[in-house]
Amino acid sequence: MTQAKQPTLDLTATMASIERLQASLRSVVHGRDDVVRITVAVFLAQGHLLLEDVPGVGKTTLAKTLAASVEGTVGRIQFTPDLLPSDLTGVTIYRPESGGFEFHPGPLFATIVIGDEINRASPKTQSALLECMQERQVTVDGVSHPLPHPFMVIATQNPVEMEGTYPLPEAQRDRFMAQVSIGYPPPHAELELLASGGSIDPLSEVEPVVTVREAEQILADVREVFVSDAVLRYVLALVRATRAHPHIELGASPRAGLHLVALSRALAALSGRDFVLPDDIQELAEPVLAHRLALTRSARSGHADARELLAEILRAVPVPA
Repeated sequence: MTQAKQPTLDLTATMASIERLQASLRSVVHGRDDVVRITVAVFLAQGHLLLEDVPGVGKTTLAKTLAASVEGTVGRIQFTPDLLPSDLTGVTIYRPESGGFEFHPGPLFATIVIGDEINRASPKTQSALLECMQERQVTVDGVSHPLPHPFMVIATQNPVEMEGTYPLPEAQRDRFMAQVSIGYPPPHAELELLASGGSIDPLSEVEPVVTVREAEQILADVREVFVSDAVLRYVLALVRATRAHPHIELGASPRAGLHLVALSRALAALSGRDFVLPDDIQELAEPVLAHRLALTRSARSGHADARELLAEILRAVPVPA
C-alpha cells in the first residue's frame, strides 16, 4: 500500500537561512560546492562529519568557517598521542573553600567542536567521543552533563598510511554521519591563493549568518521532510546488500541506515523539496556508507576499494520508481 503524501512543508524561511549558510562557506572554500553541500547537510541533519585528506588542503579551514557562520560557541581540540580523555570531557575539581566538587567542562561543551587530526590520538582518547556523539552528553565521575543544542563534531584526519596515525575504531567511524575528502583546489582558486601569498586570512570576514534560534527552526523543519515507504525500502536494500557482499567483511550498521535517511532529508531541504527522492539516497550513499565498510583480507590484498564495491551495489539494487 502506498504511503500517503504528508501536507506540504513551507521551506521558504528555511531555504533563505540555508542559502546564507552555504554562501558563507563558499566565500572561503572555493570551487568545492559538493563538499560545502554535504557539510551543510550534515549540520542540518545534526550529524557529525569526518574530513579525510592530506595536510594543507583546507580541512580545518572548512570546519572553522562553518563554526564562524553559526552563532554559538566553538570548541577546538588538537589531537596528539599524549591527549587524555579528560582533556576533552572536562574534570571535577574539589574546592576546599566550599567543601564541594566543581565540574570544569572541556572543549566538547560547544555548539561546534573542531577536532584536528583525530587519528593522531590514541584509541582510548578517540573513544571518549563515543558518548558525546551518540547521546549528546558526557559522563564524568558518574555524573552526566548534557551538551549544547545544536551540537556537531567536525573532525579531520590524515590518511591512515601517514606516519603517527591510528586507524579509527569501527565504533568511532560509525558515529560519523558522513566522510568526505576535500581534495586539491581547482587551478583558479589555487592561483588566487598563490597571488595573495597567504597574507589574507579568509576567515577574518566571516560572521555568523544563522542564529541559534534560526538553526533550531531549520533543524525542526528538516525532521519534517517526508520519506516514502518506497525510499525507506530502498535504503534497507542498500544497507543489507553491503552485509551480503562477498568482499565486505563488515557491512553497514542499522545506524548507517538511520544516518542515510536523516541526511537525505537535509539534502532534500537544501534542494527546496519537502520530500526525499531516490536520487538523494544515491548521491549520499558513498559519503554515508563507504567509510563504515570493512573489506575482507582477500579484497584488501587485491586492492579493492570500498567506494568501488559500493558503486557496484548501487548498480545492482533496483531503484524505486
